[in-house]
Amino acid sequence: MTEAVVLSMPGVAREESPTAGLSPRQKAAVLVLQLGMEACAPVLAELSERELERLSTEVAQMGSVDPSTASAVLEEFAVTLTSTVPALRGGLDAAHGLLHASLDAERALAIGQRVSKNLVGAPFSFLHRLDARQIVSFLGEEHPQTIALVLAHLPADLASRVLAGLGHDLQASVAHRIAVMDRTTPEVIKQVEEILERRLSSLGVASNFAAVGGVRPLVEIINRSDRTAERMILEGLEAIDPDLAEQVRAQMFRFEDVVLLDDRSIQLILRQVQVNELATALKGVPDHVRVKISNNMSERAALSLAEEIDLLGPVRIHVVEEAQAGVVRVIRKLEEEGQIMIGRGDDDAFVA
Repeated sequence: MTEAVVLSMPGVAREESPTAGLSPRQKAAVLVLQLGMEACAPVLAELSERELERLSTEVAQMGSVDPSTASAVLEEFAVTLTSTVPALRGGLDAAHGLLHASLDAERALAIGQRVSKNLVGAPFSFLHRLDARQIVSFLGEEHPQTIALVLAHLPADLASRVLAGLGHDLQASVAHRIAVMDRTTPEVIKQVEEILERRLSSLGVASNFAAVGGVRPLVEIINRSDRTAERMILEGLEAIDPDLAEQVRAQMFRFEDVVLLDDRSIQLILRQVQVNELATALKGVPDHVRVKISNNMSERAALSLAEEIDLLGPVRIHVVEEAQAGVVRVIRKLEEEGQIMIGRGDDDAFVA
């Protein structure tokens, strides 16, 4: 039980003032609730819209105010209480009442909507600090309806990566449930959110759930290995998961790394790559990559390549990536045949 709940329980001794820890704006919210909307309306009408919005947010967040706290706030404002102070209750209804008593209907509605948005916040926001792969792992054993509810409230780009990471059957089930999902009450959303957040906390990773694996770290490890170790790792990985092995191979030598090769190796590569494929692969790459390629071609061939690139016009990213992957496959093939060498095991440049 949180400290705030414990302190609000009847019969719990307090060793400090009931107003200790309250901000000035929170005290103002208690005072407004104590005096009532009609009595405060003339004063509130003098506040700026921003000040009124902030005060209304505090009223909405206030919840129950016990009598001793209300009395202490009034005493700080030099008001003598002559009767028992009744328990007060804040909340969104109280905040909306405050706004409608102070402003015209249109302004009260606009500010009230902003207050509600600020108060509620985004459901499942605690998942935003995780990456998609971690969320897939965390939600993988949940019911498809639960996963659908969560994804429906995550940012679309994050939700799309999580959905893509689910198994085929689960992916289809979750997608269907998102599509047919009707309105869900805030209470249900809040309950599911609290359960999942507790489960994440129980794993001991709520604040430090960091990504430590993945294809890229494995690629970095293999790039630091000698040729024999690389071959053994890739052959073993291919026996377990051929698709993953291909992903690793594709990332071990990126297209942009061609600038690290010596001129002779680049010329060998260019002899085995079609001009149109090379032109597509060079779309959108840094200038120094184009220069490196062009410097290893004849003047006429370089001019023809530049014209081919210009004629292509806009090209979809995935088409460019496919062309670059084709060039990388040629590089890997030439290395396997011993025609070129790719330095590895240290930071040496690529050599022939």
